[in-house]
Amino acid sequence: MLEILDTTLRDGEQTAGVSFNANEKLTIAKLLLDDIHVDRVEVASARVSEGELAALKSICSWAKENGYISRVETLGFVDDGVSINWISGAGCQVMNLLTKGSLKHVLGQLHKTPEQHIEDIKRNVALARERDMKVNIYLEDWSNGMLHSPEYVYQLIDALRREPISRFMLPDTLGVLSPDLTEKFCLDMVKRYPELKFDFHAHNDYDMAVANVYSALKAGITGVHTTVNGLGERAGNTPLASVIGLLNDHLHIPNSLREIRLTHLCRMVESISGIRIPDNKPLVGDSVFTQCAGIHADGDNKDNLYFNQLLPERFGRVRKYALGKTSGKASIAKNLEELGIHLTPEQIKKVTQRVIELGDKKESMTTEDLPFIIADVLKNGEDRHNNVHIVNYNLTLARGLKPVASLRISIKGKEYEETSIGDGQYDAFMKALWKIYERLGRQHPVLVDYNVSIPPGGKTDALVETVILWQFNEQHIKTRGLDVDQTEAAIKATIKMLNMVEPEFDVK
Repeated sequence: MLEILDTTLRDGEQTAGVSFNANEKLTIAKLLLDDIHVDRVEVASARVSEGELAALKSICSWAKENGYISRVETLGFVDDGVSINWISGAGCQVMNLLTKGSLKHVLGQLHKTPEQHIEDIKRNVALARERDMKVNIYLEDWSNGMLHSPEYVYQLIDALRREPISRFMLPDTLGVLSPDLTEKFCLDMVKRYPELKFDFHAHNDYDMAVANVYSALKAGITGVHTTVNGLGERAGNTPLASVIGLLNDHLHIPNSLREIRLTHLCRMVESISGIRIPDNKPLVGDSVFTQCAGIHADGDNKDNLYFNQLLPERFGRVRKYALGKTSGKASIAKNLEELGIHLTPEQIKKVTQRVIELGDKKESMTTEDLPFIIADVLKNGEDRHNNVHIVNYNLTLARGLKPVASLRISIKGKEYEETSIGDGQYDAFMKALWKIYERLGRQHPVLVDYNVSIPPGGKTDALVETVILWQFNEQHIKTRGLDVDQTEAAIKATIKMLNMVEPEFDVK
């Protein structure tokens, strides 16, 4: 039976600039075990710090209460019981013992003979078993061991195959393997030691980690290591999301993973780690279920011609049709359908041309931008889409003083005015704006995320794009503003959001 071990909280934390505190580790561990249903989690390295010990204790306490304690694992070292005491003292019952899987590491790092290293391993395994701990072992640098010193690898496993070791973990520590070599070496292990259980642990230095996992599974390996969003040292580890796709759609291997909860997990780890998910990251990136070419939208309209097995609904998402210079009338029609807006064929033609013109200027557009583009193109001032606009505003910034914003805004033809100070010019603007909304007795959206960038392909004097994520009535809204000035771009994004939520107040 296949087992997935996720090592986001151990190997994934070796990503440059990433460090999880105890509460964050517990949150991620809960999501992995209780929500996604991975089989095992590796959550810490022994002897690292007091913070690591506190995190391990917290996770083990929760795991024990919820029946997961046998699925929580910690990396330990061949140190004659020091790691064992540290791990056991935290309440963890499984140690993943780090051993040397290549002759070069034994001689160059340990300065020992293979025989000495084997005796050290046996002694530490015996100590762990005396504490009723389950033991797996990592053969660090195993891939280079198979490339340059296979006889040492065989010597090591031959000596340990009858020891009380549950799983032998085979890491491609430096990410040097190809799919062909992975299958060859893994098949060698499985055939030579049919009674043993093997895990494969890939690194992504040549961007082949997922392909190597595929080859390892084809060879008969029964355990695979992953990290959320591919976090890990250097180029990272095998992404959990990609492995889910492989298992379900290509290898058809039964597993316990809940793909519907995948996006939530990945977004949570993105937020906690501070490492953003690329827009084109398979399964979980912002753009991966977005069709850009108009011909694709046309084909989907006619018979879902551009769908594959990776339906977005499987992962709690929906398909979108991007707006840009490659958009056709079918793309516009798909977006209008989502908004519930009906236009004549001639109007759609005009809107399509305007979208293409904006795309040529590298402007990013979303479905939410369409009402504003329609109002601009058709010159009909559709009040239901543009009920809120700024009459004027003034922002002042002086050294030693907090920024001040004075704002006059029109809501359905009635003007309101307020002034406020803030920690920055945009903050002052927002505080003045929310004063008006509070005066009207209106709940206002909450800013969740704020991202500023130069549009792709732009230069230092290009327009600034501000993307803001809002939460309103338990829903998320993303709006964009484009301007030469960052604050003005943010204000444009804010006004777009206000026009989008304005119909909610009509209902009330």
